[in-house]
Amino acid sequence: MPIEIKTTEYTLKIVVIAPQGRVDAFEAPTLRKMCEAYFESGVTHFVFDLSEVTMLDSAGLAVLVSVLKRTRQNEGEVRVVWPKHEAASRILKLTKFDQVFQSIESSQIVPKGF
Repeated sequence: MPIEIKTTEYTLKIVVIAPQGRVDAFEAPTLRKMCEAYFESGVTHFVFDLSEVTMLDSAGLAVLVSVLKRTRQNEGEVRVVWPKHEAASRILKLTKFDQVFQSIESSQIVPKGF
């Protein structure tokens, strides 16, 4: 009797989004639309490389929270590369985002992080 072999293949779609400069009420809608397009294309894992973000306001934070909630609903995950700039880093710490989002050192190590 020939051997029966079952296999399962998984494809993980991960997108790295690396905004630069300010992520504020003026720029957040663009970021939100971009994330929405990725969700519609089947992406469930996101990395936000915030290393070059100089400032985040509540609108920028709202986009991050929205993406986190939606990825969790779709059994996905979000990782964050922390900002190098003190103003952006400080707001993430003050709002306890450092306890909500898993951080990674660089978007270059993405596949190892999932």
